[in-house]
Amino acid sequence: MTTSPILVTGGTGTLGGHVVPLLRSSGHDVRILTRHPGTDGVDHVTGDLLTGEGVEAAVAGAATVLHLAGGPKRDDEATRTLVRAASRAGLRHLVHISVVGADRVPLAWMRTKLESERAVADSGIPWTTLRAAQFHDLALTMVEKMAKLPVFPVPGGLRLQPVDSREVAARLAELTLGAPSGLVPDLVGPHLYDLPALARPYLRYSGRRRPMLPVRIPGKAGRAYRAGANLSPVGAGAEVGKRTWEEFLAERLG
Repeated sequence: MTTSPILVTGGTGTLGGHVVPLLRSSGHDVRILTRHPGTDGVDHVTGDLLTGEGVEAAVAGAATVLHLAGGPKRDDEATRTLVRAASRAGLRHLVHISVVGADRVPLAWMRTKLESERAVADSGIPWTTLRAAQFHDLALTMVEKMAKLPVFPVPGGLRLQPVDSREVAARLAELTLGAPSGLVPDLVGPHLYDLPALARPYLRYSGRRRPMLPVRIPGKAGRAYRAGANLSPVGAGAEVGKRTWEEFLAERLG
């Protein structure tokens, strides 16, 4: 094991659950900043990125931080808290996960993602940011919730490029162990889906039938989604994962 640990925020989440074992298997000590200590044999530091509690202790002695922690609100505040502590600690590499379309979709939670990106880029710390498409796991949660309704709503023009979280984890492990690279190419799934295409295989597996009702996403957000602002731009050189939505469902539900 190396003597300087890699700090992972959000290390107990979906993505962290995949990437932490990859980092450990590469011969690195891993430390996880979490609000709730775990019992998995990994070094945990209890702290909160919103209040700042425990963050200084978490970054102390770390040369690299992989910032995975996030939520629907206040991501930018949490990232700025981490950046301040990391700057004082003399961090050598800050790796950050963001979302495709953070700079193009006019939604509040997307703005916090973009502000988080800016906090990392302006930190003075050598950095790497990866924008990924929605995980299969998140797409499944969305479809499950919609399928509980008597009618399945289909937002017109909404398309997704869902990607496997394990493939994102593998790319993040590679970036974390590599040199700071700035904003790297997006990582997206192998196929483009509208909502009916996502829903149909799920409904087959769950044995449900639901009539589909087209609905319109209003305002600037609707126009952005219909224009594909949440998708990786054509010709931008995005990296493409291999595991499809259908393969994910077969493993998870079959």
